[in-house]
Amino acid sequence: MPTIAIRGVNLRYEIVGDDGPAVTLITGGRRGYDEFLPMARKLAAEGFRVLLHDRRNTGASDILMSADEVEEAVWADDLHALLSELGEVPAFIGGSSSGARTALFFALRHPDAVRGLLLLRVTGGAFAAGRLPEAYYDQFIRAAQAGGMEAVCATPEYGERIAANAENQKRLMGMSADAFIDIQTKLRDLFMAGSDLPVFGVSEAELGSLGVPAVIVPGNDRVHDSRVGQMVHTMIPGSELHMLPIEDSDEPVIPFTEWSDLEPEIVGVFADFMRRHGASGAAT
Repeated sequence: MPTIAIRGVNLRYEIVGDDGPAVTLITGGRRGYDEFLPMARKLAAEGFRVLLHDRRNTGASDILMSADEVEEAVWADDLHALLSELGEVPAFIGGSSSGARTALFFALRHPDAVRGLLLLRVTGGAFAAGRLPEAYYDQFIRAAQAGGMEAVCATPEYGERIAANAENQKRLMGMSADAFIDIQTKLRDLFMAGSDLPVFGVSEAELGSLGVPAVIVPGNDRVHDSRVGQMVHTMIPGSELHMLPIEDSDEPVIPFTEWSDLEPEIVGVFADFMRRHGASGAAT
């Protein structure tokens, strides 16, 4: 797949679909975009052109760490630069979990580049706030403390990023453990500073300020609590809510890949929403 230099990093990306209105989908966690390929192909069949990309520090894109802002803000600015470079603004911006947070940051920072928001499996609440810092930061801080950058590279998460892009090992090993720990600690603290907000890092006032169409499809596990999605719906003016025919689960996290049977319904909801909000030219 192609890569493109954006704001100091090489980002892996793929466009699925030959023509139609532009939409981007952003995966959750720190995963590459591959898990969204099936849904992107279904949306392409509905007449949309879907941009997928690996965010910096994820998948096969370059690792380049900083801690000036929360990661979602950096990813949002990268995505805006990527879409602008490809000539795809304005676009519909969609994402799941951390990808949904990135989509919200995108809309707040670049409102003129957004045709609408597709928000899937929104995260918030005490359980997620207690779990995600460990998944994102603390486990890697401990690895660096115990065994330096060799131990960080040996973790499954960073091992996957190295396997996808061998240059990432050089970048990681070029960092001192102390610098890595400092960046990860600052990122964790930035994340936790927004953990009491309705969506991590996004306040009720910011949600209320959004002036773009939005559709929300809540999750059903404890990290992606359905009540969070429903609450966010009440805070974004004029937003739409679609509840999937699933029950809430006590599972901490249900992988998105286990939602494969729900993809046709999700795609139908997103396609209908985009057609009703200016996606002229999409198949009907």
